[in-house]
Amino acid sequence: MRLLAKIALGLLIIVLLAGVGGYLWLRNSPYWAGVTLFAEDVRVENFRSMDRVFPARDVAAGGEVWAFVSNPQGLPDTYEFEGTERPVAAFLDATATTGLLVVHNGVIVHEEYRLGGSETSPFTSWSVAKSILSALIGIALEEGHISSIDDLITDYVPELAGSGYDGVTIEDALTMSSGVVFDEDYDNPISDVNRLFFALAAGQPMTDTLASLERAREPGTYNTYISADSIALGLVLEAATGLPNEDYLATRIWQPMGAEAPAVWSTGRVGPVLPFCCLNARLRDYARFGRLFLEGGARDGDQIVPRDWVGISTRPTAPRLEPGDNPASFWTFGYGYHWWIPEEPEEEFLAIGIWGQYIYVDRAREIVIVKTSADEGFDTRDHETVALFRAIASQVDAAVP
Repeated sequence: MRLLAKIALGLLIIVLLAGVGGYLWLRNSPYWAGVTLFAEDVRVENFRSMDRVFPARDVAAGGEVWAFVSNPQGLPDTYEFEGTERPVAAFLDATATTGLLVVHNGVIVHEEYRLGGSETSPFTSWSVAKSILSALIGIALEEGHISSIDDLITDYVPELAGSGYDGVTIEDALTMSSGVVFDEDYDNPISDVNRLFFALAAGQPMTDTLASLERAREPGTYNTYISADSIALGLVLEAATGLPNEDYLATRIWQPMGAEAPAVWSTGRVGPVLPFCCLNARLRDYARFGRLFLEGGARDGDQIVPRDWVGISTRPTAPRLEPGDNPASFWTFGYGYHWWIPEEPEEEFLAIGIWGQYIYVDRAREIVIVKTSADEGFDTRDHETVALFRAIASQVDAAVP
């Protein structure tokens, strides 16, 4: 019995040492950032310090800043959602808002920072970056680097031949209609998107990830949101232009747009920037990008993003992309070329990122709203957030003499 007890104790000690050793290895490995990224006690800080969480590359600013005038106004006290009046302040608190900026026709009418953020904080975009990627695709098309959005992904990224992306066009990917199977469930620790972050932290090339994916539907028949389509577009863009995506963004948008500060764009352990997410910039520079689209892609008359591209990319181009109940779409928001269109649109479109990141553009009222957040309930709040934005835009518009 004593011998058995000693053996059991020895095995227990070995297990404990292995567990401690495994923890210490993980704690000091490239996987640790992925493990703790969304932890409640560090999430807010991580979202404005992504250059310390993951490697990143600079997006250089330069030239004359596109200035804003400031004329502060208060927010509405309430907004209406699902037939009830709800307090604005309570919603901002409940959604862990870190920044809120409202711009009307080039004038900042509201600007606030919360939970330790400031006007110089580089807030992470999450999937808001997809809308910026779309603008770069439009510029590359205008410049002749991409001959047509009807071109196949594999024309530019031949490594994907034989994968689910074989036969998928650039337009299919822009409209999230590739038919490729990719689980975007952030609550599932073994979903494709979560395993992607671990693979990137371990140094696996994004091309390898895409090459392993299969297709469940014919391209161009069903709209379902997958970050894999944005990765494919990012690979196309770099292959077509011959420039890293961060340099193409800097020289084609960030500098001519007049950003006030450099941005940083996260990467995996090796390889290019993450085209599906993780640009990190000041709120005012996100607002400048929204203003650029509000003004048809131009800054003070100088065209930066092609006007036709701005128009086509922010509206549905096929029945499967229309907002509302749609049997050919996974959701009730409509979709353009990596831009969202809310239900019953009022000349509005928006970029959306997980955990509550938004750039909202209201053409009719000449309003741009940027909201950054660390909202754990983000999956259920997009409709309510649009209701809030509409209330803000209506009050600002009504106040104009």
